[in-house]
This record gives sequence, structure tokens and C-alpha cells, in this order.
Amino acid sequence: MQDINKVYGALSIQEIKAAPQSDYMNEQQLSFFRNYLIELHDTTREHIREAKEQLLNRPELTDISDRASWEEQCAILMRIVDREQRLLPKIQESLERIRLGEYGYCEESGEPIGIERLLARPTAEYCADVKQTKELTEHTYAKIREES
Repeated sequence: MQDINKVYGALSIQEIKAAPQSDYMNEQQLSFFRNYLIELHDTTREHIREAKEQLLNRPELTDISDRASWEEQCAILMRIVDREQRLLPKIQESLERIRLGEYGYCEESGEPIGIERLLARPTAEYCADVKQTKELTEHTYAKIREES
């Protein structure tokens, strides 16, 4: 759950949600998302560091069930590290799109992605309609490959 009073730049989440459509991706909103992405980048790096630290600090385990639990925990931590390491370049690409003035607009259609979608997924590259079409296409091709 997002803290609607959380401030990134000059705007809070509540203020950015309440802004009129005519303010879409103005300088204040770009500053908001720049700061939001920088904080996301920093917290993601911290999560990766913490997960790796946990993986390196293996406790002495003599019980088989404790060892199995530890191995399961390690598998989960490795998935977290993998997912978050894939997120870092996406955050950097989003920051570059802000720099270029392209952030907040669908890379395929050029339509606004939307504040709500960007708050939920600040690295979004596509508007919801285009993303849905892409996912449907991927699903269809995956099914065809399965059947082959």
C-alpha cells in the first residue's frame, strides 16, 4: 500500500493523483518520478545486498529439516536477487527516458501511460492497451510453441 502523503520532489502521491490531465508529465511530475525511480533504485540495490548477505551467512545446520528449510529460503532469496537485478536496468532506462522527455508515454503508440499505472509500475514502457495486446500475443505464441 502506498503512503499517499509520501513526497518525491515537490509533489506527494496524493497530489500527483489529483493533478489535472493537462499537467501530465510537466516538470513537477517528471521530477516526482525521477525521485521516485532513484529511491526505487536505491532500495532495490539495498534488497539485493541484504539478500546476498543472508545467502553468505549460512548457519550451522545439523538437522535435515532445518537444512531443507535453509535451502528453500536460499532458493527464494536467489529468485528475489535475480528479479531485482533485472529491475535495475529498467529503472535506469526509465531515468534515461525522463532525461530525453519520453517518460510516461507508450513506446509503441505514443499515448500517455497514465499516472496510476506509473505509480504501480514506474518502469512501464507501454500503455495498458498495448501491454495487454503484447501479453496476449506472447501467450498465443507460447501456446503454439507448446503444441509444436
